Amino acid sequence: MLTACHECDALQQINSLPPGGVAHCVCCGARLHGNPKGGLDAPLALSISSLVLFLIANLFPLLSLTVAGRTQETTLSGASWALYQAEMAPLAAVVWLTSVLGPALIILASLYVLVALRLALPLPFVRPVLIGISRLQPWGMLDVFMLGVLVALVKLAGMADVVLGPGLYAFTALIFFFAAAMARLEPHLLWERLGSRR
Repeated sequence: MLTACHECDALQQINSLPPGGVAHCVCCGARLHGNPKGGLDAPLALSISSLVLFLIANLFPLLSLTVAGRTQETTLSGASWALYQAEMAPLAAVVWLTSVLGPALIILASLYVLVALRLALPLPFVRPVLIGISRLQPWGMLDVFMLGVLVALVKLAGMADVVLGPGLYAFTALIFFFAAAMARLEPHLLWERLGSRR
């Protein structure tokens, strides 16, 4: 299989890799792709776990604030809604797109492709969905949202009683599972599986 290095554009022949093998560019040494152990099972399991954690993070409160005897809870989408109500609509849209919609689409698209290939199901639009995953990945900024939450917690600690909710714990775990799922998702392997089904 001919592969162009994403760092130096050198075109080179890559033979099939053994499980756990990694191919590097012969010119600059950049990682081209790998063949992770476990095949499609590992990214599939991580994507399913990410979906469960994503649902928990969106259905349960991230945190609750108590100021002067008044308690208020917020969810992941509720944080974006609060920004919208504070007349910060552009910021609310960016937060919602990068912390809710983007990750949801990436997780669901990954599951769609992985299930279709792992179970050899003739699902429609697998190729466009696989293309869409690479285009959507820059919009999954869970770690940036978490950094914003941590900064807000530090600032609010002296003004209110803050109680962390189950949604925040799920969201924290989601960051790691989501990153692991994306790291184990090797696009060239998925394209090879798709090509072998023709």
